[in-house]
Amino acid sequence: MYMTAAERITPPPPSSRADTGRSPFVRLRELLGDAPPGQPAISLAVGEPGHGVPSFVGPVIAAHIDEFGRYPMNKGLDPFCEAAAAWLGRRFALPRPIDPTQEVLVLNGSREGLFLAAIAAARWAASRQPERRLGRPAMLIPNPFYAAYAAGAVAADCEPVYLPATAATGFLPDLDALPEQLLARTVAFFLASPANPQGAVADLAYLKRVVALARRFGFLVFSDECYSEIYTRRAPPGILEAGGPDYANVVEFQSLSKRSNLPGLRIGFVAGDRTFLARYLELRNVAAPQVPTPMQRVAIAAYGDEAHVRENRRLYAQKFDLADQIIGDRYGYRRPAGGFFLWLDVSAQGGDEAVALRLWREAGLRVVPGRYLARDQADGSNPGLGYIRVAMVQDQETTAEALHRLVAVLG
Repeated sequence: MYMTAAERITPPPPSSRADTGRSPFVRLRELLGDAPPGQPAISLAVGEPGHGVPSFVGPVIAAHIDEFGRYPMNKGLDPFCEAAAAWLGRRFALPRPIDPTQEVLVLNGSREGLFLAAIAAARWAASRQPERRLGRPAMLIPNPFYAAYAAGAVAADCEPVYLPATAATGFLPDLDALPEQLLARTVAFFLASPANPQGAVADLAYLKRVVALARRFGFLVFSDECYSEIYTRRAPPGILEAGGPDYANVVEFQSLSKRSNLPGLRIGFVAGDRTFLARYLELRNVAAPQVPTPMQRVAIAAYGDEAHVRENRRLYAQKFDLADQIIGDRYGYRRPAGGFFLWLDVSAQGGDEAVALRLWREAGLRVVPGRYLARDQADGSNPGLGYIRVAMVQDQETTAEALHRLVAVLG
């Protein structure tokens, strides 16, 4: 039976509503089992940057080593918030400068920030609109998605509603397919641009439409922009550019994991709607781990330096040049606008799980089946089905070897 786009937008079935989903990497380990790699192993599964740590990291930590002996404030050091606000002003065409005293908070990376933000959002929405009785609060999540979004929605006792982001919609949720009944009970809309895994970038017009919906229906936009500094054509716009002049209903999440090759530092920030951030800080003061101040000192240096970021982009661009040459037009490949993943359609080669297993057994390549990064929709479709995600995080020589092996196996 034919289903409309609105009918395909669906929460999980009742039996799975308490399920935050299983890690795609655990599922991948189970799929591969004890099978040995067919060639020396190359992991292209985890999005862990393999480029070098910036040279200033060690000296900054050493200079502030004594600060490990003090409890940090949960809001973040004033110089950190000022550095983050200043970077936002240089990077994006903001309608007005961000106020570092009320519109920026430090995070232990964007992952825990996004998770706890969902809980804070549910409380924020209940306090602002207690009269609403329109059904169970909902959180909108692009599908495929980063697992922290769904985990946060479930922890907040909200209904995770998965919005298919497919080639037909430019790998972004179709805003025209959102029913008003759903929007009326929405608490938060998670958006990733550049998208993980597809690398799609939302233009400013798209972002402004999302913000307009958020203000009309009273929900928050949680914009995950951790890949914003890895792009292949032009710098992606950010949600704060669409949220002025007061940034109401708009919240941006940033991280140094990808921008500065510092996933182990566990530091980032959130910026935007000051009324929400005040409530968010109340929760963080009792529930969130503080960020050590020496780590914040490193972040201050990182946000003040663009040379290492430009070098990072150059290295990724070289690897996408390799993909252009080696993969060409196979598997629906198109150079992504942002991020560092390939999202390859291998449905004609046997499907995502079969191909992932074959690439391991024959080529020693570890990739993630697309279905593991997504959820089934109401019509039984899965937006990740038939795709594999390939993380371009190895050095150039290793990447070239991996891509040649992939093509040799899949044809």
